[in-house]
Amino acid sequence: MERVILHSDINSCYASIECRERPELRERPMVVGGDEEARHGIVLAKNELAKGLGIRTAETLWEARRKCPELVVVPPDFDLYRRVTDGIRRIYLEYTELCEPFGLDECWLDVSRLAGNAREGEKLAQEIRRRVKREYGVTVSVGVSFNKIFAKLGSDMKKPDAVTAIPRERFRELLWPLPVGELLYVGAATGKKLARYGIRTIGEVAKADTMLLARLLGKAGPALQQNARGLDSAPVAKYGESGPPKSVGNSMTTPRDVENEEEAKLAFLALAENVARRLREQGMRGSVVSVTLRDNTLKVIDRQRRLDTPTNLSGELAEAALALLQENYRWQRPLRSLGLSVSALSEEGEGSQTSLFVEEQHRERMEKLEATVDTLRKRYGKGCVKRGVFLGLGEMGEDHGNPWKGEI
Repeated sequence: MERVILHSDINSCYASIECRERPELRERPMVVGGDEEARHGIVLAKNELAKGLGIRTAETLWEARRKCPELVVVPPDFDLYRRVTDGIRRIYLEYTELCEPFGLDECWLDVSRLAGNAREGEKLAQEIRRRVKREYGVTVSVGVSFNKIFAKLGSDMKKPDAVTAIPRERFRELLWPLPVGELLYVGAATGKKLARYGIRTIGEVAKADTMLLARLLGKAGPALQQNARGLDSAPVAKYGESGPPKSVGNSMTTPRDVENEEEAKLAFLALAENVARRLREQGMRGSVVSVTLRDNTLKVIDRQRRLDTPTNLSGELAEAALALLQENYRWQRPLRSLGLSVSALSEEGEGSQTSLFVEEQHRERMEKLEATVDTLRKRYGKGCVKRGVFLGLGEMGEDHGNPWKGEI
């Protein structure tokens, strides 16, 4: 039986919900924006009028105001957004329990039991689109296809308030001419790397030499080609059973710019402590450490490296993050925010190859020490134990090792 997968995306989710609550905002260019005093002053979402003036998600509010001095900025109300999106998901669940959220505003639905082909799936998508608009006062764009990757592509192709079907017999015609960056999980860095070899469209990825893609992108290369060829077979998870996380990470927007390696090291130690604690809480270790660096012009650099041994130790994560910074950043500009995440996760009980360069007895002692610190902080509060490097920093040393009091 041919699978029929929908991907439903709430259009400009935060802004749409705010306009629903205050209909007068529909007539004015408006954005939902972060806290400018805490240096989170970026556009989180925009309505159609603001979009028409060239205002973009993730640009700073001062840039948005230069484009539109009369811009209305509304602070985010995440409790409200969750209530509305939870209600919309209840509509989805009336059709199928195979309903997998992708962030707050997006969901995949496997409706194969109700729709035998893309045409029937399209009718079902139209019904869902109309119901969301009628019952919750916001619009969705829905993609219909035979796998998750193409359904997501379909929901992105027509916005707002639209349904786009990508049937199996037409996906090459509809999708292969599109830029490779339209594919899910293809970021700007991957797109640039492929472009250097003349691979710019989804069709060119599908037709490329598989060994070349593997050499350029590692395991992700052949997987990307499978997606481009329409061979994605990932199932839609049952609602509430989306499985273990694929990564654990935190980011920090600093109240003042990070201007040198010493300051960055403190920030990475703070982030590593949070990430390592969450890994231990879930009984997981990770093998790939990734950092995200955003300078004061909002230019972003993402880099990652694979560790010799899976870990959930904060010191090892911070050391790997700092090495990535040293290898990839030259301090032409100070940093506005930093992020650290860990992927390629495995359970603590799973066997792993021991590195000849790692003192295992020392690692075992550190694991016991960090587990003890976790217990103390849980019992007596986060600030009861701090690293020595954070002592004497005053306010900057609060939050048990967050030297910048940024958003973690």
